Amino acid sequence: MALQKASNTFMLLGTCVPCLKQGAAKFKVKRLELDENLLMYFPKHEFVYAHDPDSQCKTGDVVLIEQLPQKMTRLITHKVKEVIYPLGDVTDPLTGKKVASARYRDHIDAVSKVYGQRSKAFDYDKAPPRGWQEDKKDFTHVETYIKYHDSGEDDPYAV
Repeated sequence: MALQKASNTFMLLGTCVPCLKQGAAKFKVKRLELDENLLMYFPKHEFVYAHDPDSQCKTGDVVLIEQLPQKMTRLITHKVKEVIYPLGDVTDPLTGKKVASARYRDHIDAVSKVYGQRSKAFDYDKAPPRGWQEDKKDFTHVETYIKYHDSGEDDPYAV
C-alpha cells in the first residue's frame, strides 16, 4: 500500500528549516515508508512549504501545519497553525514536564541535589527566553540570499 504524499495530508507536524521565500516557511516532515521486501518501516523526509505571514516560526521549531482549502501557489499548500515546541524548549506531551535531551529537567535537578550542585551547572529557571541573542549570535530572523559568486566582500547573510 502506497503512502499518500505529505502535501496531501490535512495536518502535519514538521520541523522548520531555513527558507528564502517571503511570507512562507519550509518544513521537514518525517514519514515512515514500508519496504515491501523487508516488511520494515524506514524514515523518509519530505519538504512542505507553509504560509507564515507573521514569521512566527524560526529555524528548528516543531510546528503544526494545516492544509489550505486551495493552494496559494504551486509550492505553498499549507498554513502554520501553531508552534508546538520552540527550539530547545521541548515539553513531554503526556506528563507536561520539560525535557532536556532524553531526561526530565526535574530528574536532572534531583540527581544534582543528591550528588551536590556544581557552581557552573546550567540553571534552566534562570535562563533567558529564546531570542535574546538576536543580532548578537542568532541571525535566524535575518533575510538571507543566495551567493552566486565570490566578490571579495564579506556577505554575512549569504547562503
